[in-house]
Amino acid sequence: MTQDFRLSRRGFCLCCMAASTFAVSGGWLTPKQVFAKAQGIVDLIRDAAAKDPIKVHKARAGISVLEGSGGNIAVLTGADGKLLIDGGITASRPRLLEALARLGKQPISHLINTHWHFDHTDGNAWLNAEGAAILAHENTCKHLMSIVRVEDWDYEFPRPPLAAVPSETVGDEMSLKLDKSTLMLKHHPNAHTDGDISVTFGEANIVHAGDLYWYGIYPFIDYSTGGGIDGMIKAVEDILANVANDTIIIPGHGHPVSNKSEFSEYRTMLVDIRENVAKLKAAGKPIDEVIAAKPTAEFDAKWGQFLVTPELFTRLVYQGV
Repeated sequence: MTQDFRLSRRGFCLCCMAASTFAVSGGWLTPKQVFAKAQGIVDLIRDAAAKDPIKVHKARAGISVLEGSGGNIAVLTGADGKLLIDGGITASRPRLLEALARLGKQPISHLINTHWHFDHTDGNAWLNAEGAAILAHENTCKHLMSIVRVEDWDYEFPRPPLAAVPSETVGDEMSLKLDKSTLMLKHHPNAHTDGDISVTFGEANIVHAGDLYWYGIYPFIDYSTGGGIDGMIKAVEDILANVANDTIIIPGHGHPVSNKSEFSEYRTMLVDIRENVAKLKAAGKPIDEVIAAKPTAEFDAKWGQFLVTPELFTRLVYQGV
């Protein structure tokens, strides 16, 4: 599958900020400093969502993917209404409504959050107002009922309105039946966050992996809310063990339609970089020396060209090994 990477305004700003600061200071910034100096990553992402078009990718069996509002949004359209996997960013509302209308006249009836991050849940309140019952893992619900600070973003998220909070929660697993489709929701603990769930459409043979999978991009791992590199790898391996060669896998970010082979390459990247970083850390190397050793070098050309830079990803992995 051909990768389609047009560096967005938010990615461009952050990458340039990191590069220019390195040139001036002679050293890399910490992840927290990079995000802070970007003058508000959250505001940049919301600004982009207010302007970017929504692209509709048809999958199969009444399932489509909407790209352009934060994380990739899956939509199941049928007699029971429209089910959305993730709610995107509120600033995209007019274009999301237009895209949803093109999929059919059915009302919005259900919303599942793969995790709590704002680029996947910012649209919760307005989607609830449109009629969506919201479901998420219990830890996602907990975060959406609280003020949450993400240290690596240097940002504190206020408590959202009650309408944005899921009305039903998932524990380890849950099975749902909608529009003649069987959905299996599975919790993957301490991975991207502590509340990640994957959603499998059984009959359609489609899996939405949320931010457990970033297509062609080094992933962000949110240690502030329970994430970790080992949990990330285990989640990927658990999903891989239950998909076939013809399964469609929807990533949280990047090109919205992927497959088992590409997902397996993502797993290899995570495992190999973790091993490289762990060996250097076990040898007593401090983080700056680990970064200088370039433990991600083999993968940078493919995976390190976007928001999470090789240096930042090395720091994230180092923190968890």
